[in-house]
Amino acid sequence: MLRVWMLMAAVQAVVVGGEAEQSLSSKQGSLPCMRGFTQEEYIIEMEPELAKGQAVYNVSFLDCGGGEVWFQVEDKHDFSVNEDGGVYALHHLNLLGKEKAVLVYAHDLHTKQVWKARIHLRVHPSNSTQTEVKPGDATLTQQVPEILFPWRSVVVRGDGTLRRVKRDWVIPPINVPENSRGQFPEDLVRIRSDRDKNRMLRYSVTGPGADQPPTGIFIINPISGQLSVTKPLDREHISNFHLRAHAVDLNGNQVENPIDIVINVIDQNDNRPEFTHSIFNGSVPEGSKPGSFVMTVTAVDKDDPKTANGMLRYKILSQNPQSPSSNMFTINNKTGDIITVAAGLDREKVTQYTLIIQATDMEGNPTYGLSNTATTVIRITDVNDNAPEFTTETFFGEVHENRVNVIVANLTVTDKDQPHTPAWSAVYRIIAGDPTGRFSIPTDPTTNEGLLTVVKPIDYESTRSFMLTVEAENEVTLVRGIHLPRQSTATVSVRILDLNESPEFRPNPKSMRLEEGLSAGSMLTTFTAQDPDRYMRQTIRYSKMYDPANWLEINPANGQISTIAILDRESPYIKNNHYNVTFMASDNGEHAQLRLRIGFLASGLYEVPITITDSGNLPMSNTSYLRVKVCQCDHHGDCVDMERIIAAGLGTGAIIAILICIIILLVLVLLFVMWMKRRDKERQAKQLLIDPEDDVRDNILKYDEEGGGEEDQDYDLSQLQQPDALEPECVKVGIRRLDERPLHHDHQYPLRSAAPHPGDIGDFIHEGLKAADNDPTAPPYDSLLVFDYEGSGSTAGSLSSLHSSSSCGDQDYDYLGDWGPRFRKLADLYGGGDD
Repeated sequence: MLRVWMLMAAVQAVVVGGEAEQSLSSKQGSLPCMRGFTQEEYIIEMEPELAKGQAVYNVSFLDCGGGEVWFQVEDKHDFSVNEDGGVYALHHLNLLGKEKAVLVYAHDLHTKQVWKARIHLRVHPSNSTQTEVKPGDATLTQQVPEILFPWRSVVVRGDGTLRRVKRDWVIPPINVPENSRGQFPEDLVRIRSDRDKNRMLRYSVTGPGADQPPTGIFIINPISGQLSVTKPLDREHISNFHLRAHAVDLNGNQVENPIDIVINVIDQNDNRPEFTHSIFNGSVPEGSKPGSFVMTVTAVDKDDPKTANGMLRYKILSQNPQSPSSNMFTINNKTGDIITVAAGLDREKVTQYTLIIQATDMEGNPTYGLSNTATTVIRITDVNDNAPEFTTETFFGEVHENRVNVIVANLTVTDKDQPHTPAWSAVYRIIAGDPTGRFSIPTDPTTNEGLLTVVKPIDYESTRSFMLTVEAENEVTLVRGIHLPRQSTATVSVRILDLNESPEFRPNPKSMRLEEGLSAGSMLTTFTAQDPDRYMRQTIRYSKMYDPANWLEINPANGQISTIAILDRESPYIKNNHYNVTFMASDNGEHAQLRLRIGFLASGLYEVPITITDSGNLPMSNTSYLRVKVCQCDHHGDCVDMERIIAAGLGTGAIIAILICIIILLVLVLLFVMWMKRRDKERQAKQLLIDPEDDVRDNILKYDEEGGGEEDQDYDLSQLQQPDALEPECVKVGIRRLDERPLHHDHQYPLRSAAPHPGDIGDFIHEGLKAADNDPTAPPYDSLLVFDYEGSGSTAGSLSSLHSSSSCGDQDYDYLGDWGPRFRKLADLYGGGDD
């Protein structure tokens, strides 16, 4: 902290009992108030390092009731001054080995008078805590300042006597930077009474922050009077503290009046600006002139708004899209007002702009200020700067005569203004070609089309076409300087279609005076009708519709009416001497033609609803359904779907027979292929079993593969053993290896009883042959028979010992021939000697 020693002027005025008294240092009259800094030179001894935002000193300025004064520093790069005269550093400074001078100006905004004071910043010597005080200077050291309770001074009375009075003064506030990182408790100031020289005193402080919530922030040493802060302060939470200092003796008696101590929390730039909205929405009409107001964006900073920490400046970082210029808008850097700076806002080209706005504190200093951004969306609103334009110069339409409330043509326009707004909605009017007002043009609100509609009947015989001139405008007038283009006017050609109108009797009804008793066959009159369809060549026919007494008839060709019975006045059909008869005239033109309106329609039967309407007023109508067959037709108009096939000489029965033949042929081919495959498989099996030189069934089976060695085989030869008289080594029987895959699938033969002992091989083979011959599921006659494996435990030796030797040559194998042709070959092979 700083210890402030200030040399005050030698002469000062004090007020005692309402009159000015002169101090001992001067017996002259009181000095007048002089506006300006209390000191012109300040010497402040500091630590070598000066932190960003650290307060340097508060210069004092005597206002004397003058106008508003504005402070300014010369070195704006390193220092700044607030409106209270507080000077602080803008960034980190190192004062080691150099002296820094800060020149502070005070400007009177009304009189333009300027005062200045100079603050000298020095690094205090490490071996000294106090510098020499020179007259006229103010020296600040790093010692903790002292605050003395008000002391008594001697003043001269009017009668020349001396009187000691209490001196009242205002204790200057103590400034403490927020967010201090020093060691706590941190000393602020020492409170002392001059009465502590001859007695022991106790000091204390009261108020919010001491003994009132929030308690414990400030503490005081009761003996030394050292006032300290216990933790970092937050200006945004509490900006200042008002404490009262007390001095009492050991008995608790008050020795000094309490003094007020104000502790101001000096703001640090520890809060970024915050926009009130993350996205701001505004609008401006298209075609607005430069300088037109658009909107205002607002940001707030929790730091002190009276210091640069809370002084914000706005700027536009980007604009999207950058069309027609990259700088279509500007912003007032202090108020946040956005205005246009360039012409060319056109909603039909750019509907909205997006701006990124930045707010920076420290008066916008980009180096030391904290910043934040927000998005601004500016919508370009529509004005009627585009007239509706017809899509073509001429429209065409047609309508039948005598029809009303029928849409003749749809008039289409384009308008570049925003859809479904008064600047886009079109209003149509006929400016020429309809003097009798038979047409109107309402607007379709969805499509903005003009619906040319007949509102009065039109007679084909009197007017066969219309050529209308129509004009399209908007619901609101065009902006100044925009005129209707030529495309806002179009021509509509309307063709009137003739309808077959009913013949008309004139006059109708027709009255006649007749005498009763008129004989039958008498000619009465000719009642003819006129056909209004002058351009149709039609014949009128007459017929009777109502004749209750059946007295009259009419000639169908010429309309002559004559009697067919005697007229009787006393007839019950006579009412008030009147007899009513109704005749009808009809022409030969009430027909219609059904045509296909599209290029192609799938064949089939269709029911087409036909609505028939007469030409009466009001017209009557009825709907009938017409069945229509769609097919390919010849030049006579007859369907030719089946006729083309019939014309080729084939009937339906022949076609069906051909299809059946094709199916049968496919089945035969399939069966033949299956038979061929089966035959190939059987042939391959025979080739494996039958000697190519001898095609008989009782050939011996030939095995080309003998397998592995005798030690890795496991054979059961007990069922193939010769009688006891035969030597085991002379048996020559072909067997199948256990690891050999059979040529055919195994078949389930009927179970046979096992032989009680090895027995004769002939009985065994005969039994197997009989079982195979009687098995319905056995393979074909000429296929290979495979005998199952029937156990182990053979007493025979290794198969490798089965060989032809001289000892076996004496055996008699002729008995094998008695077993049938299958074994005759075997008997020849083993019993035939060397052959």
